Amino acid sequence: MPRDAMSNETPSPQSHAPQTRTVSRRKEARSTPARRQRGGLITALDVGTTKIACFIAREEEDGHLRVLGVGHHRSKGMRNGQVANMDEVELSIRAAVDSAEQMANERISDVVVNISGGHPHSTRVEVEMSIAGHEVRGADVRRIQAFGREQHTDPDRELVHCIPVSYAIDGADGVLDPRGMFGQTLGVNIHLISAALGPLRNLTTVVERCHLDIEDRVVTAYASGLACLVEDEKDMGVTVIDMGGGTTSIAVFHEGHVVHTGLIPVGGLHVTNDIAKGLTTPHANAERLKTMHGSCLPSPAEHRELLKVIQVGEEDEATAKEVPRSMLTQIIQPRLEETFELARAHLEASGFLEVGGRLVVLTGGASQLQGVRELAETILDRQVRHGFPRRIRGLADSTSGPAFAACAGMLRYAVQHHVETPDTDPAADNSAVSSAFGRLARWWKENF
Repeated sequence: MPRDAMSNETPSPQSHAPQTRTVSRRKEARSTPARRQRGGLITALDVGTTKIACFIAREEEDGHLRVLGVGHHRSKGMRNGQVANMDEVELSIRAAVDSAEQMANERISDVVVNISGGHPHSTRVEVEMSIAGHEVRGADVRRIQAFGREQHTDPDRELVHCIPVSYAIDGADGVLDPRGMFGQTLGVNIHLISAALGPLRNLTTVVERCHLDIEDRVVTAYASGLACLVEDEKDMGVTVIDMGGGTTSIAVFHEGHVVHTGLIPVGGLHVTNDIAKGLTTPHANAERLKTMHGSCLPSPAEHRELLKVIQVGEEDEATAKEVPRSMLTQIIQPRLEETFELARAHLEASGFLEVGGRLVVLTGGASQLQGVRELAETILDRQVRHGFPRRIRGLADSTSGPAFAACAGMLRYAVQHHVETPDTDPAADNSAVSSAFGRLARWWKENF
């Protein structure tokens, strides 16, 4: 039965108690760590302010991802990247996931979801511990990472990412993987990303109301960078600006890692609202004008091109007012200038403007407006390009653009996180992992 067809009425919290078998299965799955076999299904769920997108994919033998199912639906109930109406968001998620499931002919239960609200905040911490001259083992790496996570002590914020940027042996930093090395002390530089507890819990609740478990969470701009960047860009320094509907997310990559994230509470929906107010037109018509005729840079002939603008309260196109296209540009340009000025100010205040190098990659639906790239180059004083998902097979042209970069990046994150987790052991992907024998086998492997 489709997820959005379980009831003919707007769902209430009490309406989610059926399907006892499904709920009990989910509780059972939580008792052991989720371990996905290589080649297993991966599902990304992009919960945005203006759209909900769902990708179902499978990792192929050569390491590339093949998308089997795609679903996207207009987002309702989201404001500035946060849940504002649980019932409306739930219906939108159900519609997107059901479309992807039908296309893939699969039934999914676990998703990787993005974080675009809750004011994500980055912190860098350095921790050190003694290893008494012995060889660094996987257990040591896990222990020092746990020390790093313990540095997050704010009870009002939840830790989303704990990313080791670099390790050090006896004070000599720049070590990428310390396992197998010898020394007296092991240190690590960790990038912690947290978000406000309330918005995260609201998002988790509404996803679980769709009978889905959250396998992992990814900050939006971080995911977009994983989808669109090449290794040289991440090594030399690059800034990713994901321009969504309700928010603009920022991620700075340097030396192969994400080293900073931030968020600006301005997005493409604010441009639409400006058009609706400036031209006294319904919101739906303002969105159409922005998509079809919008530009943030003036052109010589646009003052001679007339656009028909339906007025609020009028339904007859015969009474529509004609305005020059230049008026539309004059409304759009200031808002996007403000967005890039806020992005530059954020990077300067955080000290990561120069760390991000000379390249900016734009992703997100709002980045597709005509003239955005040129405007960004002028204000940010950087080389700018649009980001498109890479190394993803099976995407149609309509879902392979900057608007779907975050969703594609969550698939990439799921694969990399599974491979790079120190305690991942593909050979132990069965129930024995949680048994005493499984723990003994891992201990023997690490120590001998």
